[in-house]
Amino acid sequence: MSGIVSYLVFFLIQALVFAVVCLGLNLQWGYTGLFNIGVSGFYLVGAYAFALLCGPAHARIVGGLHLPFVVGLVGSMVAAGVVAFVVGIPTLRLREDYLAIVTIGIGTTLQLIALNANALTGGSRGLTDIPRPLPGLVDGVFSRNLLLLGLMIVIVIVLYAALEAMVRSPWGRVLKAIREDEQAAASLGKNAFSYRLQSFVIGSAVMGLGGALYASFIGYISPEDFMPILTFQIWSMLIVGGSGNNKGAMLGAVLMWAVWTLSGSAAQALLPATMQIKGGAAQIILIGLVLMVVLVLRPRGLIGEEAVVSHGAELDATASVP
Repeated sequence: MSGIVSYLVFFLIQALVFAVVCLGLNLQWGYTGLFNIGVSGFYLVGAYAFALLCGPAHARIVGGLHLPFVVGLVGSMVAAGVVAFVVGIPTLRLREDYLAIVTIGIGTTLQLIALNANALTGGSRGLTDIPRPLPGLVDGVFSRNLLLLGLMIVIVIVLYAALEAMVRSPWGRVLKAIREDEQAAASLGKNAFSYRLQSFVIGSAVMGLGGALYASFIGYISPEDFMPILTFQIWSMLIVGGSGNNKGAMLGAVLMWAVWTLSGSAAQALLPATMQIKGGAAQIILIGLVLMVVLVLRPRGLIGEEAVVSHGAELDATASVP
């Protein structure tokens, strides 16, 4: 029984990490229409920034500043946001497909840099001894994971509340207007490029936060943790949950991570040893099937974007009732 509880805690922590990343992608795609296929790259930047800021000093790498946990989280968001700003300046004025091409290239490039910049990232060996939050407060792996789960829940709630306030504000309504009709928004005096850049930077910073939380949870990162398949996973979570709805983004993260982990366990249990090497391919096929079913039955996702009715429309509807 204790093993099941321990695994459930582990599962929920990782699911909440993905929920954070999905919230960042939802701000970009769900509310602004920015097609970012480089999610794994910004996730990577956040993870490595946290490891270099908060990890212990190593003779073979630069960094290891051993800074406080909160400083590492903020630093990871700033690092991912700066990368997004540099990428967004030349690309967000172009068509959406150019952003997709650039971001997928950036994601791959950042992973290759992490693989080869041994003095900064540890290369293929990765970075170890990444500290957990509040070290020394509790003893035992389960107690530390339980503490981290509680902290993750608080972070996700605060992040959700902050993003909800942002997208329901006039700023968020401008993002939706740009998503629906950029020319109409520009005709009303809104600088579409500026708003798109803000959304891109903030969303990427949130992805960087997810990377930092992952690094702190696992305690070890390597370039293999940030393969392009990660971007596919995050997108599938958002599509299934429902883009344009922060609740849907979080729900999709939990559900699709459950599908991924359960299918992996089933492959190990059911497939012969000679076939288990292909279990990863079976997982991807299953994710694709789930996507197809959801898109057919609920094209807007399990919890799609909420329809917003203006106050004037409500008055008109009321007046038309006899």
